[in-house]
Amino acid sequence: EVQLVESGGGLVQPGGSLRLSCAASGFTFRNYRMSWVRQAPGKGLEWVSRISTSVDNTYYADSVEGRFAISRDNAKGTLYLQLNSLKTEDTAMYYCSKEDDGVRGQGTQVTVSS
Repeated sequence: EVQLVESGGGLVQPGGSLRLSCAASGFTFRNYRMSWVRQAPGKGLEWVSRISTSVDNTYYADSVEGRFAISRDNAKGTLYLQLNSLKTEDTAMYYCSKEDDGVRGQGTQVTVSS
């Protein structure tokens, strides 16, 4: 059974940083492109970032380009998202997702507030 378990969210002040993690199991993690998506209160799902299987290629939404960094450790089966220079508009539930079928975890809440 595919399982994705996100962690690392929390309450942070504007300008702060967080590092999200996603522990994957039930599939061969290194063979799949992975993404982070988010959903702000009252809004739809927004794609945030994507990483290739070989970690060479990363992609970002314009809204987070230059502030967020996606990475992965294929040996550990873990996906990461480093969030820097956080803004109030980054407040959302963050999910990691398998690109091929869109399976997501339960999410981790990020709240940016002073």
